[in-house]
Amino acid sequence: MVTVTQVEAARRDPRRWWALGALVASMLVLGFDMTILNVALPTMAEQLGATTGEQQWMADAYVVVFAALMLPAGLVGDRFGRRLMLITGLGIFLVGSVVGALAADVDAVVAARAVMGVGGALVTPLSLSVLPSLFGPDERSRAVGVIAAASALGMPLGPIIGGWLLDHFWWGSVFLVNVPMAAIGVVACVLLLPETRDPASPRVDAVSTVLTAAGLGALIYAIIEAPNHGWGDPLILGVLGGGLVLIAALVLRERRAERPMLDMALLAQRGFLVNALAATLVMFVLAGLLFVLPPYLQAVLGHDAFGTGLRLLPMMGGLMLAAKAAQPIVARFGARAVVSTGLVVLALAAFLGSRTTVGSGYGFTALWLSVASVGFGFSVVPAMDGALAALPRDRAGSGSGLLMTLRQVGGAIGIALLGSLLAEAFRDRLDVARLPGPAADLAGESVVAAHMVAEQAGVARLIMSADSAYVHGMDVVLLVSGVVSLAAALLAGAFLPGRPAEGSAAVPGSRSPDMVAVRADARQ
Repeated sequence: MVTVTQVEAARRDPRRWWALGALVASMLVLGFDMTILNVALPTMAEQLGATTGEQQWMADAYVVVFAALMLPAGLVGDRFGRRLMLITGLGIFLVGSVVGALAADVDAVVAARAVMGVGGALVTPLSLSVLPSLFGPDERSRAVGVIAAASALGMPLGPIIGGWLLDHFWWGSVFLVNVPMAAIGVVACVLLLPETRDPASPRVDAVSTVLTAAGLGALIYAIIEAPNHGWGDPLILGVLGGGLVLIAALVLRERRAERPMLDMALLAQRGFLVNALAATLVMFVLAGLLFVLPPYLQAVLGHDAFGTGLRLLPMMGGLMLAAKAAQPIVARFGARAVVSTGLVVLALAAFLGSRTTVGSGYGFTALWLSVASVGFGFSVVPAMDGALAALPRDRAGSGSGLLMTLRQVGGAIGIALLGSLLAEAFRDRLDVARLPGPAADLAGESVVAAHMVAEQAGVARLIMSADSAYVHGMDVVLLVSGVVSLAAALLAGAFLPGRPAEGSAAVPGSRSPDMVAVRADARQ
């Protein structure tokens, strides 16, 4: 284990800023990897023949594994060495990226995304936990802010970088771009980071980890496959019931554990619970919209991949602008008013977007996207801050981990559920009456597949029907998103306190690394 003298020497080493640069590169690539695939999905659907459900798995495989393993990954680093596990995580992420770039079918892409989720789960918490060994208290907050800003910046960069790569290279380039940055991170960690560990940290509970991954995976599987089999299908009902049983078993096990990985007792704190639910529901809506919008912009409106990435910027730009302005407004009016208002604005934007027609054009989309982004910013950031403020000081670490995990789960379920609603609505509205059976089945898989069938068969009306059906499905998704946002607004208005609780963990001026990291991470 590293000594106090070694830590102090590392904090005076000018190379610590180079090490920070390597960590920034790692977090940046993880940040845009959350969104870079969305703009690539229509192209991958065309070239790999992926159905809507398979596209959901390509997006969700990363998020499910990431959410399930983030807490145990942090504990593994504490016990066996943070530098070692950080290097391992970057290496796993690199390998997954190479496999994804070379994949020849959907199953290989899903497997690659799952491997990348393992690497991301290790890198995210450990890139923050190594900072105390590099920077003293006078520099640490600035270093954490730089890393968190890199993670936040990666999200709007993802669609732009992905679009440019797809316009110039094959779809595997959206994976291959990760390789040099991850490799630089590995080399820099080997050369510049001291090793630290905390043998007194809780042991990793393998059973709870398996229950989390299996339960969440079963729920996602049932939701994604339901449009293909029907919600009343015995397989879907069995898998859905099994997932709920596994999640219930996880909750019971963690409640009985002396030192749980997921501290369920925190959910008894009303401020934490309501804020966490609000933030989770916002991520549910955001992840779902980022999944359904690229096919609309590419297949229906006819923009190329790079143009699609640029046209998603109103969502990210407004989100980042609102995130910066949220805190002074919260200080004046209170979190309850700001979070509730942000959710109402988000609901109104979703309801406005649900009026989209085939002839609406991008101008209308940019309008409601910009309004939605303001709602995102004024709801998710104060909700994340409020959840942390409700935590006792000795629960700050476990509480922040639980909050980030819930946020990832919300995103995964958003992609699964809203994507399934889209697939079902599209298939029901698509007119394939005059097509032979195999062509009709293929056209019903996605709007991209329907365009391919129409071009091969020379049936122009199928393109019109596919565009109309997809817009109808997107409108259904937006309508449901609006209802979810409005329900979250009512929940926040009814149960959130108007002002932060006295003596809470996140007192004014508090800037512990965990707090700064999660607050900045919320700005994604």
